[in-house]
Amino acid sequence: MVVVDIPAEYGYCVLVAVGSQFVLMWKAVQVGKMRKKFKIYYPVMYSPDNALFNCYQRAHQNTLEVYPQFLTCLAFGGLYNPTMSAAAGAVWVAGRVAYALGYYTGDPKKRMWGAFSYAGYLPLIYFSVRQGAKMLGWF
Repeated sequence: MVVVDIPAEYGYCVLVAVGSQFVLMWKAVQVGKMRKKFKIYYPVMYSPDNALFNCYQRAHQNTLEVYPQFLTCLAFGGLYNPTMSAAAGAVWVAGRVAYALGYYTGDPKKRMWGAFSYAGYLPLIYFSVRQGAKMLGWF
């Protein structure tokens, strides 16, 4: 049996996870505003002729596509090193905001403003692997 000690600092990971949900809600609201502004009604996912709306939609959709992996790595990596995982998670969240703001300009290339989110995501993957190996007694 493996016993995992959850340090008090893990609370920082919980707060980052909750904070990331506010970013998702903000992005959903932005898409909703654009739907109303451009009269693009559900169930239409993407507009055939409105690139700006599609930029808003993609900024939100792309984050949803990677969100489960982020939360998984934040949860597991936080068990290994909660303060560094929370910091890395905060970088990822900030990167997703920058990604959206770049996309919201209407120039899809500017979404790369948020590429620094990988500086947060990659350490989370590393910490998660370390936690798994630790639990297996590999070191």
